[in-house]
Order: sequence, then C-alpha cells, then structure tokens
Amino acid sequence: MAETKKLARKGLQDPQLRAFLSYMRVEKGVSVNTLSAYTGDLGKFEAFAAKRQQRACGMLRSDIVDFLSTLYKKRLDSRSVARNLVSLRSFFRFALAEGFIKEDPAQSIESPKFRQSLPSFLSVEEIDRLLAQPDLSTPLGLRDKALIELLYSSGLRVSELLGLRMGDIHMEVGCLRCIGKGDKERQVPVGRVALAAVQAYLRDARPALLGNKVSPCLFVNRRGGQMSRVGFWQRLAAYGRMAGLRAKLSPHKLRHSFATHLLEGGADLRSVQMMLGHSDISTTQIYTHVVQDRLKQIYKQHHPRA
Repeated sequence: MAETKKLARKGLQDPQLRAFLSYMRVEKGVSVNTLSAYTGDLGKFEAFAAKRQQRACGMLRSDIVDFLSTLYKKRLDSRSVARNLVSLRSFFRFALAEGFIKEDPAQSIESPKFRQSLPSFLSVEEIDRLLAQPDLSTPLGLRDKALIELLYSSGLRVSELLGLRMGDIHMEVGCLRCIGKGDKERQVPVGRVALAAVQAYLRDARPALLGNKVSPCLFVNRRGGQMSRVGFWQRLAAYGRMAGLRAKLSPHKLRHSFATHLLEGGADLRSVQMMLGHSDISTTQIYTHVVQDRLKQIYKQHHPRA
C-alpha cells in the first residue's frame, strides 16, 4: 500500500491527474505495475501540456493528436503509443464523470494500427542449455536454477514469480498459488524437476542468503530482501549469453516457451489459458499460430513433395 501511494504522488503536479491516480488505486484497486504505467504515461502528457501552458483537462483533441505524434518522433513503437492513448482515455473518462470537463477530447481518437507479432520462444534444447548455466555450488546459483526451472515449469509472469510467498508453493500436491493481473488468484501445476530445484534452494541456499533475517518471500536476493524484476532480468540475460543464445533473453520468453511447448505436446488451448492466467482466450490463441507456423516449416523440410 505504501508503494502505491508513493507511485501516485511521483512526479505529477496536476491535482486532477493526481485525483485520477488516487481513484485508480483506491476505487479500482489496480496493481502497483499498472499504477506505475499510468503515472509514467500521464507524466509525459502533463509535461507536454505544460509546454503549451495548459493543464491536462484544458487539452483539446488536436493537442492529444500532437502529443501522440511526439511519441512517434521519439521512436516509440505503435504498442507503446497505443498504451499511452489508453491511459489518456481512462483519465478523460474519469474527468468527464467528475465534471472536470464537458466533453471527452480523446473519445474519437483511433488507436494506432499495429501487426500482432508472434511470440519468440526457446527450443527444448536451448532450455536445457540455459538450465545448465547456474553454478549449483553457490547459494545464488541454486536460487537462480530454482527460479528458472519454476518459471519454465509454470509459465508465470515475472511479477507473479517474484511475488511468491513461502506458503504459496505446495510441494506435496505439485502446485502453486499466485496472484495475477487484477489481483486474480489461480492455482498452477508445477513439474517434479522444478519442485526438486526449489527444494534444493530452500534447503541449501535460502538460509544462507537470509542470514539472520526473516522474510515471507520465497525467493530472496543476496541481502535477504525481496528480489527485484530488474535484478532477475539481468541475471537471466547473463545466463542466456553464457548458454550461447543468439537473441536477448527475457522472463517473458520463458513464459512463451512454456505455452508453446505445452501446445506442441498436445495440451488444449483452454487449459493453457487457465495456466497462463489470461482472462480472454483470444490472447492465448496467438500461440496456436506459432505452433502452426512451426508445423509448416517441419512439413516443408521433411515431406518429399512439399
């Protein structure tokens, strides 16, 4: 709660923008990550409005179009520009409902068009090479091995993975409990290899990392505190380079690999949707395109009359 309040105050001076952030935090109960995204997007818009000697609620449709154009000039991609527009739409709907404005200037602005790119994923052989990199003779290596195994075994988002508490993983039944987007809780199965890696970490590494400290977090950093997303991202990218992976490795690529390998192995789309925590199955369907594209490649390589 303290962190969300800090985010709501960060950098924004306009009282109406601050009122919107407070509304999203208190009334809508958005996550810290979502609140941070709104704060960043609206902070850019506030700075743009200030250059025109305006406040956010004084901006017209033409001003908003100009603002989005500046984002393109700063080489933001269409997805990022679209997200900024979503933030502005949410704010102006709130401003209209609160009586701050009489008309919504963002209502008729169309979202940027962009192609839906196929998710990038690792092969099973690349996963094996990656998992061979952590040094299991050290507490950090044991922890990292457990993190990567669990991420690939469960398909969690990185925020869900690092937010796990000690009581969230159930070794005896082979599953874990996580809190996803919109504070939605779900149960996710965990494979025996990942469970063994977590057990080794809990037995031989976590006590050494904690020292005299106490933490409810399942995974802790070298100082015994909660791991940060940036810290894990950097260590994962380093392991990817050590494994000789050509493309830069991210936690989300392991999530993509989890879903793709499940579908390739015969899992049904609805089950994968539930494990990923997607609210809409259309979000999960993109992985079927990956599998279909791969099948076409295999057909062309191996069929004599392809």
